[in-house]
Amino acid sequence: MVPLPKASTPLQIAAAVIGNALEWYDFIVFGSFAVVLARVFFPAGDQYSSLLLTTATFGVGFFMRPVGGLLLGVYADRRGRKRSLVLIVGLMTLAMALIGFAPAYAVIGIAAPLLIVIARLLQGFSAGGEFANATAFLIESGPAGNRGLYGSWQMVGQAVAVLAGALLGALITHTLSPAALDSWGWRIPFLMGLLIGPVGLYVRGRVEESRAFLVAQGEDFGHGIPKALALHAREILASFGIVVCATISFYVILLYMPTFAQVQLHVRLDQAFVAQAASLAWMIVLIPVFGALSDRIGRKPIMISSLAVYFAASYPFFAWMHSDPGFVSVIVSQLALCTALGAFFGPMSTSLAEQFHPGVRTTGLGVAYNLAVMLFGGFAPFFVTWLIHVTGLAVAPSFYVMFGAAVGMLACVFLKERTRERAVPVP
Repeated sequence: MVPLPKASTPLQIAAAVIGNALEWYDFIVFGSFAVVLARVFFPAGDQYSSLLLTTATFGVGFFMRPVGGLLLGVYADRRGRKRSLVLIVGLMTLAMALIGFAPAYAVIGIAAPLLIVIARLLQGFSAGGEFANATAFLIESGPAGNRGLYGSWQMVGQAVAVLAGALLGALITHTLSPAALDSWGWRIPFLMGLLIGPVGLYVRGRVEESRAFLVAQGEDFGHGIPKALALHAREILASFGIVVCATISFYVILLYMPTFAQVQLHVRLDQAFVAQAASLAWMIVLIPVFGALSDRIGRKPIMISSLAVYFAASYPFFAWMHSDPGFVSVIVSQLALCTALGAFFGPMSTSLAEQFHPGVRTTGLGVAYNLAVMLFGGFAPFFVTWLIHVTGLAVAPSFYVMFGAAVGMLACVFLKERTRERAVPVP
């Protein structure tokens, strides 16, 4: 009989959160500094063309996410969550180094943007396995009655990564001149992220494997993608719809907003970062609160009600920012929308992971998550930039956000409510 590890410890939670934060930190910094990176690596005839090339490069990495999700998911279901999580954090650290040390276009020409594309592909591959692996590890490490709280730390890690990037962005853009920012200042947040890599490798290397994985070893559920898809077709489709909503919201409301505020509303970039940071700090507080609340009243009621509010509020707040552009309208709008998102994100990760048996959890969740992120999230900044340009409507991003919220509400109807179950049953 396989010896089971002890009950969950703070080290196990830290292992999932710190690695997840590292995985997302570099994505956030890249998106937040899109305007600067456009000038450094993708010089073109006008600002729109440069920005479009940069956001397209941001999206290119998402083509590798399904590949990483599948390969790293199968690896985690066969060899263990711990091994996969260590591998993931090592790959992301390498990608960070490639971007942080990449010479500018003015120095090596076309090789500069090619290096950035390679780094983005590597980021996409490693990040493709992070969400499913870290979420599975978190809920499998916690007691059944607190899975919502434990799983919520997944989204807390993502929000902390965005907050760290926003705070650094605000500090750097406020203290450095535009010339210094273009010359070397943009490298600071990328290189600072490298400091997290060794810590993540150390922490993840010391944790014990999750109980659920050890119990599931030997069961005939972790032996291939086709079987996972056949056994969990409904769960994969429902999870796909939930992630469509989450990824659109994440990349438009949390990541694209500084670029939107600067380019469309002509708000100073440092002010846009301050608004983003305040909203994220508030959301970080809300996520575990609603994760814990879902352990008491269920995941679906919270998710559906929060998405209904989010859907109804999106257009009015974007319209207000457009009619009265400025720091006040931006920060109030982000705070309000992040309140609804905090409630939604609280139970979301746990609800998705609970749909799948431990033997195929990272594979099944990885399929649903990464296909949705690739199709609807990775190119969200590119799409809304193009949509604004084509329609001439500064409020165009709200239409994409409302579409995601509608898909999310529909998908919630088909989720299986498993809050009261001590373990996920075998189908």
